[in-house]
Amino acid sequence: MSGHSKWHTIKHKKGAADAKRGKVFTRVIKELSVAARAGGGDPDMNPRLRTIIAEAKSVNMPADNIKRAIQRGTGELPGVSYEEVTYEAYGPGGAALIIEVLTDNRNRTVGELRHTLTKYGGNLGETNSVAWMFHKKGYIVIEKAKASEDTLLAAALDAGADDLRDDGDSWEVVTPPDAFQQVLDAVKALGIEPAAAEIAMLPQNYVKLEGKPAQQMVKLMDILEDHEDSKKVWSNADIEEKEIEASLA
Repeated sequence: MSGHSKWHTIKHKKGAADAKRGKVFTRVIKELSVAARAGGGDPDMNPRLRTIIAEAKSVNMPADNIKRAIQRGTGELPGVSYEEVTYEAYGPGGAALIIEVLTDNRNRTVGELRHTLTKYGGNLGETNSVAWMFHKKGYIVIEKAKASEDTLLAAALDAGADDLRDDGDSWEVVTPPDAFQQVLDAVKALGIEPAAAEIAMLPQNYVKLEGKPAQQMVKLMDILEDHEDSKKVWSNADIEEKEIEASLA
């Protein structure tokens, strides 16, 4: 990392450590079940399920685990029913947060989130209090060593991408949500395996944090992402590398 590190651009760099916790499997299993319940168990007819299956395979989830999670979603196997809930909040220094969860007990989850936010200088907000600060976009990260700018730019734009951004040691491809899968397929057709690929909530503008608020924010984000019900957490915080390293050390 170098210079200012916006949270959504460093999450993939934490991915390997997160995967070791086993939390990724838990989240993906929930997402598979929810997607199958909402749109059916056939990935050819359910684009959302197809995307999550690809993510499950990327973290080496066994095929049997994937199948059982889908069958629980479709009702072929018994299982817990999860609902998706999105919370909006403020963190230290006034930075905005969007917290997406998959829970079987909304009251428990909101209580735990409120406690965590308060502990680290944040608070829950009302619906639409911060959502307007973000755009839903497809977001694909490719290590620069794996692709030249010209080749990647041409393939991504032809497939419907909005933009290609330079993030130091990586390229960031930003797409409309409905073009995400075809752009991802185009990237993979080049023989490139992305470091990260997801539908993301990308901030329109950023709030720069330094010192104590910055370190509080990094700790808060890490705890929120590690919560058992957490699906995705997004922020518009702009935090320097030294603050991130100090907080995660």
